[in-house]
Amino acid sequence: MGGGSAVVRVLRDRTAGRCLAGVVVSGFGTSAMWLTAGIWVKSLSGSNSLAALTVFAMWAPVLAGPVLGALADRMDRRVLLVRGNLVMACLLVPLVLVDSDRTVWLLFAVLVLHGASGVALDAAESALVAGTVPASLLADFNGLRMTANEGMKLVAPLAGAGLYVRFGGPAVALLAAGTCALAALVFARLPVRETPATADSPPAPAGSWRGELAPGLRRIRASAVLRPLVAAGAATMFLAGVNGAVTFAYVDEVLGRAPAYTGVLYAVQGAGSVAVGLLAGPLLRRLSERLFAAGGVALFALGVGARTVSPDAVALGASAAIGFGLPCVLIAAMTAVQRETPDAVLGRTAATAGSLMTAPNAVALALGAGLVAVVDVRVLTAAAGVAGVLAAAALGAGARGRRGAPASPRA
Repeated sequence: MGGGSAVVRVLRDRTAGRCLAGVVVSGFGTSAMWLTAGIWVKSLSGSNSLAALTVFAMWAPVLAGPVLGALADRMDRRVLLVRGNLVMACLLVPLVLVDSDRTVWLLFAVLVLHGASGVALDAAESALVAGTVPASLLADFNGLRMTANEGMKLVAPLAGAGLYVRFGGPAVALLAAGTCALAALVFARLPVRETPATADSPPAPAGSWRGELAPGLRRIRASAVLRPLVAAGAATMFLAGVNGAVTFAYVDEVLGRAPAYTGVLYAVQGAGSVAVGLLAGPLLRRLSERLFAAGGVALFALGVGARTVSPDAVALGASAAIGFGLPCVLIAAMTAVQRETPDAVLGRTAATAGSLMTAPNAVALALGAGLVAVVDVRVLTAAAGVAGVLAAAALGAGARGRRGAPASPRA
């Protein structure tokens, strides 16, 4: 089966196609809000620190991923997708009242809730898709999902910024609310095919929260497939955080460019991520997940390491390599989670894996912001590049032995 026909089959699958439509719609509003929130806070408070905290507010809930992922195992997943988006639409509307530094707290509260909702809804969607889309198409779906997300990041922030300049922050909040409501409508029309529980995939217990959180982490630790992929994802996202923190310094001190040139680099990086999303499915049919992920990490590391030199051609090539390589380990890890995990704990396992892989990014953003003030940016990018190559080598070391191994049954 060719890559093109696989993509067509994913899009023709009613559940997968509508899930992707929901991702595109809600992702547009979220991406627009992500950029505009910082501009909004800066204009109202005059504080760079508060503006920077808007990103942290949306990222912070990932630390509660296992708790939020448990919702996807305790509730009907389609219902959770619908109700979660409707709740967020309602919560975004009061942001029309944010008009001074005294009401900025309301924006931060909504951003935290928006981030928490996103974690729970991502887990629900991942679990729902794993149970309804053929296993042979999961890599294609996850790749297309990455393409959809990255595509929205290329266009939505510009649209949000333009809307903010013309009509103000409340207009962007209403746009985001509208996209959440529309996403709820899309998810409400999902033709979900229920599968009965089996002895290997029992219904989620109704015990204590603490007892329900452990299965996700235990599943990852015990799996020879999931453990190295999630560990590599965490290491790579840490390095990505360092790279992100030094980007402005790189543009200024290495390239000698104005800060606006950062937008060009991010656009090229986004284009690379869109490309790998389209190619992930075909590549994962030819390579093991570990080898695919290791190759991506190595390409990402080479891109980061290349930021020690100044020619513009190298800068653009490095950004494309970073954008293409970084998502590989995330796509491979999530596909493996969907394939290897019993349905009853899939929501928690997906959210736990997501938390373990993305939380280091937030830590590294803060660490990198401090280091760039005292360490030459070339030293930081070179060190991150070397660390990435070592991580790729460690991940790829066992790839040959895993290739062709039979997949573990999910249920």
